[in-house]
Amino acid sequence: MTASGYDPMRAENAVEGLRLAASHSPAAILLDLGLPDMDGQRVIPRLRAFTASPIIVLSARDREDGKVAALDAGADDYVEKPFALGELLARLRAALRRAAAAEGRSSTEAVVRTGPLEIDLARRVARLDGSALRLTPREWNLLAALARGGTGRVVTQRQLLSAVWGPGHAEDAQYLRVYVGHLRQKLGEAAALIHTEPGVGYRLGSAE
Repeated sequence: MTASGYDPMRAENAVEGLRLAASHSPAAILLDLGLPDMDGQRVIPRLRAFTASPIIVLSARDREDGKVAALDAGADDYVEKPFALGELLARLRAALRRAAAAEGRSSTEAVVRTGPLEIDLARRVARLDGSALRLTPREWNLLAALARGGTGRVVTQRQLLSAVWGPGHAEDAQYLRVYVGHLRQKLGEAAALIHTEPGVGYRLGSAE
């Protein structure tokens, strides 16, 4: 990592990691779920209580529910072991770019762009190649929830369902599939801007 231009700090356990994160405000956090003193899943919300830095989870656990739990708790990405260093560095660069873009975007602008799609959150309008899309309120809320998650970042099914239909519908994945289908139809050739992460959720725009 040092040779790649980063200056990493290493923590041997969760307590030390939380202390370092609080005292040094790192640009990004690589979190191994297999910690000796605490399950890494429990560390994520504790980090999110005081930092907005990207969190990339590293784990040998390959179950989808584990990925969903980490992302729902506030992780930005999930890398399964074993992984190539090149893949990890690419995901780290992507997470840092998204964080920088989010920090630089003022609340008054609130415009998300990806490919030919522009989502103006403040004015509640989406444009494709400059032309306004005619969306139902539910379709708009779904697209806005994806946009707020950040381009290239996965938003879990539970997060989307809670944001659009309310917490009582967090398990109603069929609603989500239907409305994602509606959005893709209206996007036409740009439908691929909504990526499916099977069993986990959706990404808006490029994964990078």
